[in-house]
Amino acid sequence: MSSTRELAEAFCFINKPSVMSKFFSEIFTPAEIDDFVLRWRLMKMLRQGIPQREIASELGISLCKITRGSKILKTKNSVTERIMKDKIGDT
Repeated sequence: MSSTRELAEAFCFINKPSVMSKFFSEIFTPAEIDDFVLRWRLMKMLRQGIPQREIASELGISLCKITRGSKILKTKNSVTERIMKDKIGDT
């Protein structure tokens, strides 16, 4: 089994946000967690229709990262898009 799949299965095993947060703090550095949080914020802002340059300015990130996020949300059968739609609804 690949390490990526094994980690994904560990994530799937956890069904409580409080436990997932503790797990994250145990296996990721604070900087790694901050990176995940930043990417989630980026994706939410894209879904809200906020212009890419405004996102770059507010979050202090490159347009390349934002463009990558935009492409992910536009990709057919995007897991990220589906999760965000279920989590935060259509905006």
